[in-house]
Amino acid sequence: MATIRTAHTVWNGSLMEGAGQTTLDTSGLGTYDVTWKARSAESNGKTSPEELIAAAHSACFSMAFSNGLAEAGYTADEIRTQAEVDFVPGTGITTSKLTVSAKVPGIGEDEFQQIAASAKAGCPVSQALAAIKITLTASLES
Repeated sequence: MATIRTAHTVWNGSLMEGAGQTTLDTSGLGTYDVTWKARSAESNGKTSPEELIAAAHSACFSMAFSNGLAEAGYTADEIRTQAEVDFVPGTGITTSKLTVSAKVPGIGEDEFQQIAASAKAGCPVSQALAAIKITLTASLES
């Protein structure tokens, strides 16, 4: 059975001068201001679709990586993932750059890199973003 999550946005005005609010309906965690300026220049306390995609990608990758580690017999002490989603006005979303550093007792570098690469490929958000370039830099901390 599919799990469905919802959010909604109310937008007022034109693209350039208008503004909107995006609400996370399922979790009820909040309502966030969005503007074109926040999307194409400085955020100034507002969010953008790309920031929301980056949040989704970093969370999804972290979960997939944690699961891959567990399947290989490891438990991470900590996984820190950053996703940087690039938006080019007139072109669209072009890349998502994942950067992960993790403390994983007992794992070797090669296995760590293999599991990270598999998590990148297997993460459902990565799969949804298949039309763009996704890169991964993974660092094993001691």
